[in-house]
Amino acid sequence: MKFDDISADIVATVSMGIAIRAIVSLYLYSGADKPPMFGDYEAQRHWQEITANLQAKDWYRNTTDNDLLYWGLDYPPLTAYHSYVLGIIARGYNNSFVELQKSRGLESSAHKSFMRLTVLIADILLYLPALVLLCCVLVRRNEQTTTLCPLLLAMILYPGQILIDNGHFQYNNISLGLCLLAVCAIYMEHIYLTAFLYSLALNYKQMELYHAMPFFVYLLSACFDQRRFFQKLKTFAFLSGIVLMTFAVLWLPWLSSSQAALAVLERLFPIGRGVYEDKVANFWCALNVVYKIKYKLLNQQMAMLCLGVTASFVIPINLHLFFNKSKETFALSLVNTAMAFYLFSFQVHEKSILLVAAPAFCLLNAYPLETLWFLEATVFSMFPLLVKDGLIIPFFVLALIYHICVKDMIITYFHLTKYSNKWLSAVSTGSSVSMLVIALVSLVVPAPSKYPFIWPLIICLYSFMYFFLFFVFCLWRQFACTNLNVKVRAR
Repeated sequence: MKFDDISADIVATVSMGIAIRAIVSLYLYSGADKPPMFGDYEAQRHWQEITANLQAKDWYRNTTDNDLLYWGLDYPPLTAYHSYVLGIIARGYNNSFVELQKSRGLESSAHKSFMRLTVLIADILLYLPALVLLCCVLVRRNEQTTTLCPLLLAMILYPGQILIDNGHFQYNNISLGLCLLAVCAIYMEHIYLTAFLYSLALNYKQMELYHAMPFFVYLLSACFDQRRFFQKLKTFAFLSGIVLMTFAVLWLPWLSSSQAALAVLERLFPIGRGVYEDKVANFWCALNVVYKIKYKLLNQQMAMLCLGVTASFVIPINLHLFFNKSKETFALSLVNTAMAFYLFSFQVHEKSILLVAAPAFCLLNAYPLETLWFLEATVFSMFPLLVKDGLIIPFFVLALIYHICVKDMIITYFHLTKYSNKWLSAVSTGSSVSMLVIALVSLVVPAPSKYPFIWPLIICLYSFMYFFLFFVFCLWRQFACTNLNVKVRAR
């Protein structure tokens, strides 16, 4: 395939992704016409209001102008700075968008267009370029340029990120984009750039802790790869310096006292919310069906139990990475660590599955069918949330497009209908259809009065089964295939 043809295909694929995101943006969003708290849309708008009108020292503090009970800022400083920039732009365009205390619950057409555009711009400037670069580095490692556009299409048209960011309304595209750029930097052997980019991602959303251990272990292992002790020490010092300086610059307004810094940390890690809120497809919610563990233990006890169980999975995964350092092992450990956090950690939201889906993109060229199967399950797991947001039509349309168009293209380029993959392809197709059927039936068959949450619970348990199986599969690939150079199954 010629370079000009590849470039044209990339432009076409990215343009399609932008167009679909713009169309989804025309639908409803989290909390639309639902006072008094509205939803995530209002939370993001309110953060712009607070940051644009108050001094940085008051962004995380409860004051007369900043009621923390009304969508108090609970993300790290980089999110606050992003909100500040958007708030200043909004104030310059139309002051009513961020007028202090008077703009609460604003839902004008002009403001909706402004907010939707801010997400789309973040997609265009950061998230989509990160996917293009990731796809390029993955394909270059295997020297299979013919698979570039199918893989890119599978990443860009992934419905989960589109429905949550451009539908539900969030800016996951920024933290995930920064994280994926950090992954690209690792594949390109730029460890210092990796440290900087991942530090930015972690300072945008604290949920990026899902990915922290593999990055730390891989960079630490890179220090030990140096031949001389002085070189090891120098590399470690440079990496530590980059991380510390990045954090110091971003946290500077709250480093004047330990009390100010602790106030921010308390906002980032609220123990009082409980192990989970809505039905989420993880281990604790599934266990709660047969044993009401959520009501048997105090929040602090539950948090410690979650920490212990999560650590029991995360530590072996990353010890294995340290002693078997390779790009393939890193990708698998990134998925496995994120999945361990999703399945077993404290205070998990259904949207957190995006933190597993994003690094799973790195496995598309090695395990395309298994990964696509998992990605479809992640979208299905968020269906109750999407129903609540009025995003039913975008869910079904994007899910069908992804299953029919993307999967068929992947099968064409990866020969997945031959030999041992034939049965797997049939099973995955059947399971994907069953997810859509369950979603459809849940809309037309009312839940019995005795079990009003039966459909979200069925979706939760069904999704948990798929997530756990994919977790076991990735653990097996990581531990059983140490240092194997996985070849792309392409023609």
